[in-house]
Amino acid sequence: MIREFFYLQKSDRKTVLTLLIAIVVGFGVIFLTGGEQEEAQGSPKDSQHHPTASRNVSYYVAPKKVERFYFDPNTADSTQLLRLGLQPWQVRNIYKYRASGGIYRKPEDFARLYGLTVKQYRELQPYIRISDDYLPASTLLGKEKHSYHQVRDSVNQAVNHRDSHYPVKISESEHVILNTADTTILKTVPGIGPYFARKIVQYGERLGGYVSTDQLDEIEDFPQEAKRYLVINQPQVRKLNVNQLSLNELKRHPYINYYQAKDITDYRRLHGPLKSLNELRLLKDFPPAAIARLLPYVAY
Repeated sequence: MIREFFYLQKSDRKTVLTLLIAIVVGFGVIFLTGGEQEEAQGSPKDSQHHPTASRNVSYYVAPKKVERFYFDPNTADSTQLLRLGLQPWQVRNIYKYRASGGIYRKPEDFARLYGLTVKQYRELQPYIRISDDYLPASTLLGKEKHSYHQVRDSVNQAVNHRDSHYPVKISESEHVILNTADTTILKTVPGIGPYFARKIVQYGERLGGYVSTDQLDEIEDFPQEAKRYLVINQPQVRKLNVNQLSLNELKRHPYINYYQAKDITDYRRLHGPLKSLNELRLLKDFPPAAIARLLPYVAY
């Protein structure tokens, strides 16, 4: 019965054999292709642990040296702009601005550069030089037709106007006397533009005169390279009579705060006129450093 059950005709046997071979081949193909896909999918994971796999590596980049020299933002190339301390993306923005027809007609236009800080602009502003080619055409021609001589005079006036804002800087061997210089003379010092020239004069007025160039460090962000061009020549400072001035008058000086002014007036009221600042040395608001820097500015 069993043999009769499994008995197949010759044609049926061929059909069954063909199906079995097709099934075996199909399973073989699936097995082989499935293994390759697993290897392909597994390779990224293996690369994370492989000693030669790619990975993020941090490299030490030496800080670039910032230089200062005269430049025209309308024509300066990328190498010059990078030497000035600008970032590569800022240089690209300058190039895009110029490519779109943008023109820097005055130094203040450069302050609009995206990402430029106030400190950076103050340091770069004295070195910005706008070429005559980028001055407004109105400096050459008015509403009426001008003669050749009128045009020439207009150009000279424009150049003189520009030079009055950006004077020629002094050389390494030249110096400026700090207490007698006005803003015009101070702007000839390398590294000092209109902003710091005003700050120097204003702070000198508050002090009553400078006794040391190191006092310039008390001006926020003052450019250190400018100090070597400034000298003190026989300082004549304005002194404060600490025995006569009121509390409000005393605290106007940069070296006397409210509490120090109050200590002085209280001491006068309790002990009489001061003969020396050393009489205040036991008070907490008059440490030796505070007394030393105030000494040149007081009288009794």
